[in-house]
Amino acid sequence: MLADRVHPAGAGDAEEKAAAAPAEPAAASRPESPRSPKTFAEKPKPPPGTYVIQVPKDQIIRVPPPENARRFETYTRRARRRSRGCCCCLAWTAALLLFLLIALAAAAGILYLVFRPKIPKYSVDGLAVKGFNLSSASTDLAALSPEFDATIRAENPNKKIGIYYRSGSSVEVSYDGVNLCHGVWPTFYQGKRNVTVFQTALTGSGIRLAAAMQDALVTAQSRGEVPLEMNIKVPVRIKFGAVTTWTITVKVRCDVTVDKLAADSRIVSKSCSVKVDPF
Repeated sequence: MLADRVHPAGAGDAEEKAAAAPAEPAAASRPESPRSPKTFAEKPKPPPGTYVIQVPKDQIIRVPPPENARRFETYTRRARRRSRGCCCCLAWTAALLLFLLIALAAAAGILYLVFRPKIPKYSVDGLAVKGFNLSSASTDLAALSPEFDATIRAENPNKKIGIYYRSGSSVEVSYDGVNLCHGVWPTFYQGKRNVTVFQTALTGSGIRLAAAMQDALVTAQSRGEVPLEMNIKVPVRIKFGAVTTWTITVKVRCDVTVDKLAADSRIVSKSCSVKVDPF
């Protein structure tokens, strides 16, 4: 039959090769030698380098996982919306501040053109001194209690502006940096184009002068020129028509020279400077 003629592939070739090969000596004729671990060849170590390990697709770990990726995208969109909202808020705030500044500048310009404001003028017209006795060589000058009656002239040259002089003022008279007496500016309203002359009492107590300063005062009085300095700070409010401003501070410094420190002293020279502190 056909099935009897079929042989496995390569079976005949194997038999022919076995028959053609020389016969090996019997195993019994070989001398046996004891086995040693060194007789086995060691496995070669792989050379150092970079290896690529392929992992099946179903075992790949996603970084981040899909739910974390969606959450990160949501947070990113929220942060972008908040950032855009903050930028818009800052832009609107800056625009509002700019508008307010422009409005204030325009209002100030209109007020200046309409009212033409001028700085008030001040001067010291008289200064009567009591409590100084420089003619005596006694030691009473070690502690003085001087009294000054200052006559001050305040002029408002503005045609459409009034001035409210408020409480909280101070008037000081000093010599060579030493404060001799102090007092206050009276409170009153000064209308437009008004000149007001008033007297204010200035007092001091326990004033101690060094010997060198006493000698300087005696020398200055002998020459008929005693330089004094008057510093005035008075809070005021300016009235522009029906509008009254916030409280601002007027600072006046007057350099006054008198011929002597007495009740009948006479002013030899005087000059005053004015500064306005709007805030």
